[in-house]
Amino acid sequence: MADSKKQKQKVQAESKKNDKIEVEGKVIEVLKGSDYLVELANGHTVKAYVSGKMRINMIRILPGDTVTVQLTPYDLTRGIITWNKR
Repeated sequence: MADSKKQKQKVQAESKKNDKIEVEGKVIEVLKGSDYLVELANGHTVKAYVSGKMRINMIRILPGDTVTVQLTPYDLTRGIITWNKR
């Protein structure tokens, strides 16, 4: 009985971990420390940083680029840039 309870808690934790909101936006400004200001389609601005895969492959992001940003439901003011659509 205790195993099934632990299993349910583990599944709930994994589902919360995978709750990501993907939104498209436009890079407005490049900030210090590889941070970017991104304006979303709904008009909000988000401070975002580049994901590890994009950093490893040295993908450049310039002001005016259209990017995909992942947000968590916990903090909608910070995001991760996962794709550059130029």
